[in-house]
Amino acid sequence: MKNKTRSPHRQGGIREMLAIALPMVVSNACDTAMVFTDRLFLARLDPELMNASMAGGLTVFMLMSFFLGLTGYTTALAAQYLGARKKQNCPLVLSQAVIISLVAYPLILLCRPLGHGIFSLMGIGAGQIGPQKVYFNILLCGVLISLLRSCFSAFFSGIGRTGIVMIATCSAMLLNVGLNYVLIYGKLGFPALGIAGAAYGTILGGAGGLCVLACAYFRKPMRREFKIGESLRFDRAVFGKLLRFGSSVGLEMFLNLLAFTTLVLVFHSHSPATATAATIVFNWDMVSFVPLIGIEIGVTSLVGRCMGSGDPDTAHKSVMSGLKLGFVYSAVILLFFTAFPDFMVRVFRPEVPDYIFSSAVPLAVFMVRMASLYVLVEAVLIVFIGALRGAGDTLWAMAMSVSLHWMMVVVLWFMLKVIGTSPQAGWSAIVFFFLLFSGLVFLRYRTGQWKNIKVVHPEPVTILPDEAFHEGKDL
Repeated sequence: MKNKTRSPHRQGGIREMLAIALPMVVSNACDTAMVFTDRLFLARLDPELMNASMAGGLTVFMLMSFFLGLTGYTTALAAQYLGARKKQNCPLVLSQAVIISLVAYPLILLCRPLGHGIFSLMGIGAGQIGPQKVYFNILLCGVLISLLRSCFSAFFSGIGRTGIVMIATCSAMLLNVGLNYVLIYGKLGFPALGIAGAAYGTILGGAGGLCVLACAYFRKPMRREFKIGESLRFDRAVFGKLLRFGSSVGLEMFLNLLAFTTLVLVFHSHSPATATAATIVFNWDMVSFVPLIGIEIGVTSLVGRCMGSGDPDTAHKSVMSGLKLGFVYSAVILLFFTAFPDFMVRVFRPEVPDYIFSSAVPLAVFMVRMASLYVLVEAVLIVFIGALRGAGDTLWAMAMSVSLHWMMVVVLWFMLKVIGTSPQAGWSAIVFFFLLFSGLVFLRYRTGQWKNIKVVHPEPVTILPDEAFHEGKDL
């Protein structure tokens, strides 16, 4: 009787959320560390190499973002099947995601001229555009590794085995950072490859993480529990669900990344100093934001599972648990942004004194301080977006997110390129739009319309009273 009394209080609570979200927070922090160290190592050589790696890497990410978003819906769909007691369908979702990734790879490779055209169109400076194309070309060849790694990570997140994702990402980070140090600077007898070495290190680190995930997936206990051997096939019904609900997420991700990439390129085309300041601030913004995606994944997984089992009340409880965790994390980041902006900027100073960096410091410090205004609301945005996606309310999230991102691009372009306002004024406008978007997402969640969406229907299974506690514990 004691067990049966306790189990309802555990469902959707902080402990359950931490079990799924904390490994994903660590995983996303490791992903952030990989990108951050790439740019930090390059900044030691030349600020323009750092700027080139950011713009080139973002463009590659943008080109594959639709497929990342589409296959990333594996998390929500696998969680819903698990909650509906259709465990055998969980690996089927992953198989369909892998099929999509294999089809996507050659399509993405064909976009190489498009990426070069974007760089030329935005008027990137001569000192940046050359190495930017080198970094872009190398990373583009390795996008299949990123796509497959994302698919496997989404599957394990959906079934709640996020510890595996954490181990894989930590392995990728350690390999990436070590290889970057060796290949960028030319250590241990290797030639100094500069920005090309950073790209090769990123690809090889991702490949290491993918190997860890694949080995975990094909282990005998996993094969037996999820009947993985029977799932290695095309399934029309599951493929259709993934396309139906994941396409809007993928389209949202692509259009948002295209908008964000354009936003960064607008700053980069203003002047080398503005490009350097924007790169520094977006690096730190990534540090503050990306680990929160781990909480979003936890919310998406738990909400998906609860909605799959027809329990929106526990889904709401999971959302509130995620919000509490998000606020704790964001409060720490807020303190850091407000107390140490000058230190955060000077971390990226080159080894040899550089005029571009010195000119960028005052603007970068201002932008970091302004960024502190939206740090706390990042938790609101990420948690409620995760809840809406987990429940299947993806179309509204896409429409609102895309609209506001492109409004930011238009406003920034008009301010910097047409009327010639300062970068400080442009950045202030971006911060305002971000605050507005967070408020609208919260209001959408409050309407409760997400509770009425049915993605999958639960299997009619009767659980005996003595089994209830153990069933909840196993999930």
